[in-house]
Amino acid sequence: MNADILVELTYLLSAILFVVGLKRLQSPATARGGNALASFAMLLAIIATLVDTDILGWTGILGGVALGGIIGGIAARKVEMTSMPEMVGIFNAFGGGASALVAVAEFLNSPTVGMSTAGVSMLLGTVIGGLTFTGSFVAFAKLKGLITGNPITFPGQNATNGVLVLGTLALGAMTLGVFGGQDPATLFYIFCGLSLLLGVLMVIPIGGADMPVVISLLNSYSGLAASAAGFVIGNMVLIISGALVGASGLILTQLMCKGMNRSLANVVFGGFGGTAGVDRAQIGKRPVMRADAEAVAAELGYVNSVVVVPGYGLAVAQAQHELRKVGDLLEERGVDVKYAIHPVAGRMPGHMNVLLAEADVSYEKLYDLDEINDDFAKTDAVLIVGANDVVNPAARDPQSVIAGMPILDVDKARRVIVMKRSLSPGFAGIDNDLFYSDKTLMFFGDAKNSMSDLVREVRELA
Repeated sequence: MNADILVELTYLLSAILFVVGLKRLQSPATARGGNALASFAMLLAIIATLVDTDILGWTGILGGVALGGIIGGIAARKVEMTSMPEMVGIFNAFGGGASALVAVAEFLNSPTVGMSTAGVSMLLGTVIGGLTFTGSFVAFAKLKGLITGNPITFPGQNATNGVLVLGTLALGAMTLGVFGGQDPATLFYIFCGLSLLLGVLMVIPIGGADMPVVISLLNSYSGLAASAAGFVIGNMVLIISGALVGASGLILTQLMCKGMNRSLANVVFGGFGGTAGVDRAQIGKRPVMRADAEAVAAELGYVNSVVVVPGYGLAVAQAQHELRKVGDLLEERGVDVKYAIHPVAGRMPGHMNVLLAEADVSYEKLYDLDEINDDFAKTDAVLIVGANDVVNPAARDPQSVIAGMPILDVDKARRVIVMKRSLSPGFAGIDNDLFYSDKTLMFFGDAKNSMSDLVREVRELA
């Protein structure tokens, strides 16, 4: 068997492993294995490419694998769960940037490629990869708090962005010589600059409430950029893997939008989210019923069923391990404990699933919104840990800014207990009437410390 056939067979095996790995990501129980399978597929594809093109010898390949493995392993173990969305944003940025660099390098090698499949692929790889690179770093900065999480807008922003998109397309056509007579290299440099600017302007008007959707969308863009890069260099496995990431990312983005009852256009152009304009003087003025750890333990320890609703506050406090201990102690007392996961809870798709999996909470106890919403009416107690907008009854009010957003119907349970630092609003920037309900107990404090107190009190129950 000659080398070319062996490389093609390796690419085919990689493509198959990508599909199988992606299929296994649909279930939390198999997601870890699916991710490992897809990672191995990419490793095979990279090694086959390096060997086929004679870019590196085996010493260089093994050295690169070792160095990358060490860096990746350290990063994976050191990063905190609260920083996982930012890390995903950086991954998207690097993926888009790498694809853009491939397209740029190929164009600079053949600047007179003209209006052809290769030329169009180069421009697509550049613009999608470029805007993914800068857009992802803006998302990273918003998530990290380096810049405000509120929408950053200016008059005529959407019109400006529209003109910029049209200008970029026209410049791309000029670069390929559609109108003739221009210097393609100079035009291409300007085209690259506009691509990077598009990424910044695309993300700055998006507020914190929509960050899960933005992360998913940028992930899709990074896949599309990789697929375009595959067309540029004629690499089939890159085309396939990029298309898989792009398509799955777009599907996930649509599911996230459905989870907020918003269109993708509204997310991208709506300037929604953040707490700008909120009249904080009115928040917390109404009376609430407060509870301490002892009272909460009594509410949870003598019932038949408890549903836990995790939110971003759980990740911030790193209280997932203590939460698992509470769940285990309640189950030892015969309480049926379930975990309700809203599709946009946290700051990235699947954030709460990953958080609870880290604490070894059984996958079988995790329920999506559609699976568990009908159960709240027959649930004795709901324990909300750091969630806000996803349990806000205001979504049922046609006049609310979150009108129509699917929420977890926790207010239908017999008792609701909310663990939160304060009465501050969520990313949507509005107050939550649930906090002031006569069936709600507010357990204020840092979630990790409060959960530790709750563990102790549940243990001491008779």
